[in-house]
Amino acid sequence: MTKKPLDGITVVAVEQAVAAPFCTSRLADAGARVIKVERPEGDFARGYDHAVNGESSYFVWINRGKESISLNLRETGDRDTLRTLCASADVFIQNLAPGAAHRLGFGSAELRVAYPRLITCDISGYGESGPLRELKAYDLLVQAESGLVAVSGAPGPWGRIGVSICDITAGMNALIGIQQALLQRAKTGRGSRIQVSLFDSAADLMAVPYLQTRYGNSAPERVGLKHPSIAPYGVFTCSDGKEFVLSIQNEREWALFCERVLLMPHIESEERFSSNNARVRNREELEYLISEVFLSISYSQAVDRMTEAQTAFGAINSIHDLIQHPQFRTRPMDVHGKSFEIPATPYITEWDDASYRTVPDVNQHRTTIENYIA
Repeated sequence: MTKKPLDGITVVAVEQAVAAPFCTSRLADAGARVIKVERPEGDFARGYDHAVNGESSYFVWINRGKESISLNLRETGDRDTLRTLCASADVFIQNLAPGAAHRLGFGSAELRVAYPRLITCDISGYGESGPLRELKAYDLLVQAESGLVAVSGAPGPWGRIGVSICDITAGMNALIGIQQALLQRAKTGRGSRIQVSLFDSAADLMAVPYLQTRYGNSAPERVGLKHPSIAPYGVFTCSDGKEFVLSIQNEREWALFCERVLLMPHIESEERFSSNNARVRNREELEYLISEVFLSISYSQAVDRMTEAQTAFGAINSIHDLIQHPQFRTRPMDVHGKSFEIPATPYITEWDDASYRTVPDVNQHRTTIENYIA
């Protein structure tokens, strides 16, 4: 068996929902022992749905390969158990409600005094300062608060980004911070504290709209399947009804697109289309011209032309299309005795397993963990 980079690392995770479990699932994939501390009734994400042989799709996705122990942290004995776990851990991560970890005696400052080599990671909604620090924060709330919904979707009623983007990004940022802290500890011998918030993670995604609005001319509008700053970059329809998205990123691509896709080489240098800024200003006229061409040919003809011109394009697929997509990678996971295909991690490493380890039942590993800390 190939040795993994985090073999020998122990992570204690007082976690729930998505952000922290996303982070720790990736640590577990890399070889860390992840001890998931759940409330007696279990992580509430277990009940989001029952899509995968009775298990929640959320829980199956981001809790693979962990060990579960349920502790009631309002009880002295269970708090003592958690402290004992922390004493032998490398990483402690939590995403409880604001201030809850501190009130229970597991604030980062206290833990790192007691265990100087421990790396602590606190995931919150809005961070630990500012007027919103005490607010609970769930993904859609932060999508709205951060302005993500203001630049997403088409004009009209507000729409949610279709995945838990703020939770996922916060989990990724926590993963980055923890990995850096492990490298730092290898140099200094001391642990450190990582703080991640959903709001900061969402705000980082908003960097370009923020800069355009604060220092540019205006805020980007919601433009649906178009790009607010690049043209042509959007959805078009062929004579057989097939829709796709194409993108032109530079003037070389624009010239080839005019010559080999539109069959109109003369418009490349026309003033109204001679630069990206000009094309954005004249987007309506440009898109009408392009649409007329594609509506006169089939999708297969369009693909042939765009392939010859090296124009970037992508089909507009449903989730069912994704399931059958030739580029879609999965790995098998056993869930209660039945094998399921789970999306593969987006990075491929030499230490990848052929299959994912399964998800734990609530409190499944209590005996093993108690023997470990005895």
